[in-house]
Amino acid sequence: MSCERCHDTGWCAAATDATRVERCECWRQGVVQTLLSGARIPPRYRDCELASFVTYENEQLLRAVEKARQFIELFPVVDKGLLLIGPPGIGKTHIAVATLRQVVLDKGVRGLYYDTRSLLSTIRATYNPVTRTSEVDVLRPVMEAELLVLDDLGAERLTDWVEETMNLVVNTRYNDRRPTIFTSNYEDLSDSEALDSLLVRVGFRMHSRLREMCEFLEYSGPDYRDFEFTPSSEDLYRAWSAQPRRKLPVRASTRARAQLKRGKPELGWTGGRAGG
Repeated sequence: MSCERCHDTGWCAAATDATRVERCECWRQGVVQTLLSGARIPPRYRDCELASFVTYENEQLLRAVEKARQFIELFPVVDKGLLLIGPPGIGKTHIAVATLRQVVLDKGVRGLYYDTRSLLSTIRATYNPVTRTSEVDVLRPVMEAELLVLDDLGAERLTDWVEETMNLVVNTRYNDRRPTIFTSNYEDLSDSEALDSLLVRVGFRMHSRLREMCEFLEYSGPDYRDFEFTPSSEDLYRAWSAQPRRKLPVRASTRARAQLKRGKPELGWTGGRAGG
């Protein structure tokens, strides 16, 4: 349908001065929709909003949601990104994507979403060991996005190649002061022998960068996916109050455990190039 105000030209008379023209709202909406389409948000999460996120009396959860709202309001003048930490199914991806969507809608910026494993898999699939052109083509928009969401940080086994690639992304965004929102299932523990901690899963160098470039927001809660219906605040609060503390199963290898016991905090998993 043709726009009655600009007749699809994208320009219309300024509201305050009829002798001047300005961009029509239909043009702005078209740009925003293009930006949203290019953000790679998965279909399951394309309608995520903070307003639709069901909360309950969980102080750490409420703090995470409030920090996301503040981030949206202040963007792009933000000092730090966000790192949402907690067990699976508690809404970390919803909060992260809702923040990304709203920033794109309100500020018209180039945003991008990637599941960390999907990003690494894409790089592996396009990797050219001679020119590395394909790798650069995949990584450039990730490193240059005005706002990036990296979901499920630490899920990939930390090979040399994974560590090198992820450090390149994080260090580039750190140096360029480009805000990033991460999510992770791994707790932020200072104990270097806790093999399923965020520190060990991402490596010491990246963890140091994350500490400086992100606000850590760790919270727990019931798994939304355990409900056969859309839970209310009361349902979630009851489930959260009744459940024991949720932790991930131990996944680190015997070799890695032995290395840490010998006092080697840098996990020497064999890695190599892409596909290793």
